[in-house]
Amino acid sequence: MIESTHRAWRAPFACALPAGLFLVCASPALAQSTAASGSAPTLQGALGDPDGLTIKGTVRARYEAIDNQFRPGLDRNSDALLLQTDLQIEYDTGPVRVGTEITDSRAYGGGTGSSLSTTEVNALAVTQAYLAFDLGSALGAGSTTTFEAGRFTMDLGSRRLSARNSYRNTINAFTGFRADWKGAKGQKFTAFYTMPVVRLPDDQDGILDNDVHADSQSFDLTFWGAFASTPIAGGAATLETYFYGLDENDTPDTATTNRHLRTPGARLHRAAKAGTIDFDIEGAYQFGNVRASKSASAARLDVSAYFAHGELGYTFASGWAPRVAFELDVASGNKGGGSYNRFDTLYGARRFEFGPTSLYGALGRNNIRSIGLLASAKPSKRLALTGMYRAAWADSVDDSFASTKVSDTSGDVGRFAAHQIEARASYWLVPKVLQVEAGGAVLIDGDFLKHASGATGNGDTRYGYASATVHF
Repeated sequence: MIESTHRAWRAPFACALPAGLFLVCASPALAQSTAASGSAPTLQGALGDPDGLTIKGTVRARYEAIDNQFRPGLDRNSDALLLQTDLQIEYDTGPVRVGTEITDSRAYGGGTGSSLSTTEVNALAVTQAYLAFDLGSALGAGSTTTFEAGRFTMDLGSRRLSARNSYRNTINAFTGFRADWKGAKGQKFTAFYTMPVVRLPDDQDGILDNDVHADSQSFDLTFWGAFASTPIAGGAATLETYFYGLDENDTPDTATTNRHLRTPGARLHRAAKAGTIDFDIEGAYQFGNVRASKSASAARLDVSAYFAHGELGYTFASGWAPRVAFELDVASGNKGGGSYNRFDTLYGARRFEFGPTSLYGALGRNNIRSIGLLASAKPSKRLALTGMYRAAWADSVDDSFASTKVSDTSGDVGRFAAHQIEARASYWLVPKVLQVEAGGAVLIDGDFLKHASGATGNGDTRYGYASATVHF
């Protein structure tokens, strides 16, 4: 580890070490208290469980390290301590709910040569602040309708294009409105018009110093659309369809590529269940236009991009509930020729398919062709194990591969990019209160990452992490 990283660690360790010792020492007492009371201690209970008020939160500490960085222009090795504290409060008056969420996301260590960005740091952020109106069965017997306005998070469908982040240290948020309807037979429909929240500060000094700065939103960046799902085949499967729009324009302070994207898509899936075959098939096409660069004089390019995901799995009916699945993913890369072909994953999550993000995050839903084999098991109610192997190719050799930022100007290095091997384990030290997790990934370079003109030459990338999360 470089000396500057050692110096940067002194302050966070001074805070983190007592907290870690507290968690370790408190675990037996928490476990005994939980066993004696039959339920987990919560802030909600400590307040006397007041009528209409729901309050909950989490505190998570995660240490990460990456060796042989794959991103060009960064330090070969780096590490960081990521802290996330989240508090959610909602008051339900009956037909109206008022809610807020404060998320404090910070990172210590890393330094100027790391990949730390607004995906890791957003200190003291207002993630949600909303009014929700529960309209009951106003739109049909047995149905429920909700209208929400303000700032909120959105999980839509598979979460591949719109998600509330879980592994990532910061969380996507949107300001606007959404309407949700659920039919008596399980049908769902969501319509929304929002301004995505821009996390601030976004300069390197502000990020490394964990500066507190109010986030922003404006009509220069809007995300809107509709999502629908319905059970089919007697409830054995679910069909989803959606249409999302993203409109972006320059602001006085920020130049952009002026994305104007339209993304229609569909998904057919069957949830995993012991003793049965499950599947997940999704595809989306993207059209619209973007500028070739952030320059105001850059040419506008028509967009023609796509992604597709296929998954076939089986869960064995045994005590460990082991599941194996085969996955296939394709997302287009830019091929030039006067159009723009790199798929934009919008506000989707990728950790559940492409491995850890944060300081790692090599693979993603752009310029990739990949096959994978997933295996998972739950030996007990407390312990969950997951392992995955992926082989990945560049969809286009004229574009940077996936999320690595590695590109090639020679055009003759071949498409095969890497093997990725990932594993993780999570365990509830105190059920519903304290969960620990450890995992890692290895990216074994293929021809593209070895020989591309933009490759780092660092060799195979190794990444590991360990975390502890307290729920209260």
